[in-house]
Amino acid sequence: MLSVGGAVRSRILQLPVRLSGVEMSSGVRRLSGLGSPSEVEMFSGLGRLSGLGSPAGVRRLSGGAGAAGWYSSLSDSAPVHLSEHLLVGVQQVSGLPWWLSIIVATLTVRTLITLPLAIYQMVIIAKVEALQAEISELAKRLRYEVSLRAKERGWTEKQCRFQFKKNLRRIVSQLYIRENCHPFKASLLIWVQLPLWISLSLALRNLSLDQSVLTTDMASGGTLWFPDLTSPDATWILPICLGLTNLLNVEVFSLQRVSPSRFQRIVTNSVRAVSVLMIPIAATVPSSMALYWLTSSLVGFGHNLILRSPAILKILRLQTVQSESPYRDILSAFISKYFK
Repeated sequence: MLSVGGAVRSRILQLPVRLSGVEMSSGVRRLSGLGSPSEVEMFSGLGRLSGLGSPAGVRRLSGGAGAAGWYSSLSDSAPVHLSEHLLVGVQQVSGLPWWLSIIVATLTVRTLITLPLAIYQMVIIAKVEALQAEISELAKRLRYEVSLRAKERGWTEKQCRFQFKKNLRRIVSQLYIRENCHPFKASLLIWVQLPLWISLSLALRNLSLDQSVLTTDMASGGTLWFPDLTSPDATWILPICLGLTNLLNVEVFSLQRVSPSRFQRIVTNSVRAVSVLMIPIAATVPSSMALYWLTSSLVGFGHNLILRSPAILKILRLQTVQSESPYRDILSAFISKYFK
């Protein structure tokens, strides 16, 4: 068994090893546009500014009967009520119409909460990818030393593979600790985005369907072809725009993967399917929810484009190989794939 303290010590196991990148992390990509309960707490004070008082006051606003079981519990949960505080507070403090208030609240949450997390994700992924070359080199040396040890101890092929994988995992783990870039940290964004997206969506549903003064305000708080935010968009313009925006997000950033793995292709196709499925779903919910979903997707798409700017990458000091004209390259690849 390979060990640092054995009679015959492997050099590679004694080195203050520096590995670079790990394959398992290369599949981690950015997503943008959701949030968590803890983030919404930042804005809970707005509820008091607007005269709503404590979270219990918001519960009275949205205390209408909901679906039975877990859905009812979720829609009546503290994070959802805090999200209601945020939405109502932004509207009453700003004095904006409801449709514009929803857009402003979405832009604020995405910029103050999920954008910093997206930047953190980029930093982690860049560090992991920077370790790939070093890990590859150390893996070759480790394989050689395992073969030498196998001859000394008479290991079978199965034992060699076991020892190689075991020690490589340990070395890679040490490198992640050294660089403070475990790939799991790159998933922090989605763990924050998803709860926030659900909370704000249910908060808008509650405010749209509850029989209260706020519902009356939202019924006349729309614009253009969706004047009533409490009813679905009968024209399907918001749902279709949402689906197209989500598909654009998927297609544009899938073009940047030169040789995607089988797992990455499965994930991409799954997201495509979800994007299409969201169209009929958005056509059955209040227009306020569809407007929030569309705004969130557009803001996330814009943030992802901004984070690909060479100037931003230089400010973040990310050691990644990037094109000097990323936007032109994306446009050229998109046109070449779909219009030629």
